[in-house]
Amino acid sequence: MNIEEARDRMVEQQLRTWDVFDYRVLRAVRECSRELFVPNTYHDFAFADMEIPLDHDQAMMNPKVEGRLLQSLSLNPNDRVLEIGTGSGFLTACLAHLSQSVLSIDIFAGFTAEARKKLKSLNIQNVNLLTQDAFSMAQNEQFDAIAVTGSIPTFNEHFVQMLRPGGRMFVIIGKAPAMEAILITQHNNGKWTQESLFETVVAPLSNANQQVSFVL
Repeated sequence: MNIEEARDRMVEQQLRTWDVFDYRVLRAVRECSRELFVPNTYHDFAFADMEIPLDHDQAMMNPKVEGRLLQSLSLNPNDRVLEIGTGSGFLTACLAHLSQSVLSIDIFAGFTAEARKKLKSLNIQNVNLLTQDAFSMAQNEQFDAIAVTGSIPTFNEHFVQMLRPGGRMFVIIGKAPAMEAILITQHNNGKWTQESLFETVVAPLSNANQQVSFVL
């Protein structure tokens, strides 16, 4: 496989055809070496139009969903980002490329450890990786953007409280086969609004079913 040709095809035939046109997002996806984050057994599928299985019944998102997630957050170079679900670490790398700093949390220590090694190999230094259940996080920290990388069955307000005024959160809500990608925006008056982005199906976020949920 010619890595660069496959990467170009992924960008042109998947991301662009799914309305991902932000040049900063496309550059981040190109430069963050997706093939490095794919499990060895799926190396030949690093740029394929598919979810890639990970341990613990998790998965790397389809590339076009990753692109839409990154674009929807409208990240600025001075933004502080929270990522819920480190997974393979690829989205972590892209978020770090687009923002000032990223706090990435995963419940599985193996994901955190592997992501740390791979991010270090790319000399990405503006990421803090933690192993814990994100739903147990205190709400006293504030972020400009939050990316929830696994689906949740119904909406949970826990993370919305961590958004600064003007902050944005990407989350996928529902159960297969009907899930909806949502963008939440926090406003200066303390209220938030939602925007429906697209329909998709992604692996559930671990432990989401055990949480108290609030339907939108």
